[in-house]
Amino acid sequence: QVQLVESGGGLVQPGGSLRLSCAVSGFTMANYRMGWFRQAPGKEREFTAGINWSGSFTYYADSVQGRFTISRDNAKNLVYLQMNSLKPEDTAVYFCGATNGFGDLRRASSYNYWSQGTQVTVSS
Repeated sequence: QVQLVESGGGLVQPGGSLRLSCAVSGFTMANYRMGWFRQAPGKEREFTAGINWSGSFTYYADSVQGRFTISRDNAKNLVYLQMNSLKPEDTAVYFCGATNGFGDLRRASSYNYWSQGTQVTVSS
C-alpha cells in the first residue's frame, strides 16, 4: 500500500523556520523523483521544490529560492523541506509528491502519488 505521510506543519511567526518531513512506504523511493507543492485558499496547487533520484539536483520556485531547501534520505525513505525566513504568503497546505516518470517536476500532473497535506500558517 502506497503511503506518503507528512509531519512538521504548524503555526510559526514571520521570520521563523519549520521543517516538513514526508515518510514514504509501499514503493522504493530511490526510484522516484520527489517534489513539494503548496496550495493556498482559493488558489491552485503550485510547485515549491523538487529533487532528483539521488538528491544531486534540486529545483525551486522563485518565491522560495534561497529560503527553502529540499533534501532526501533514500535509506530512510524520507524527503524533507526546510523552510527558513517564513513569510505570511507562505501560508498554505503543503503536499509532497512522487513521480517515476520523466515529466516536468514543476507540473503537478507529472506525479503518481501524493501525501494528504499539512497546514503551514505564518502569522504573528
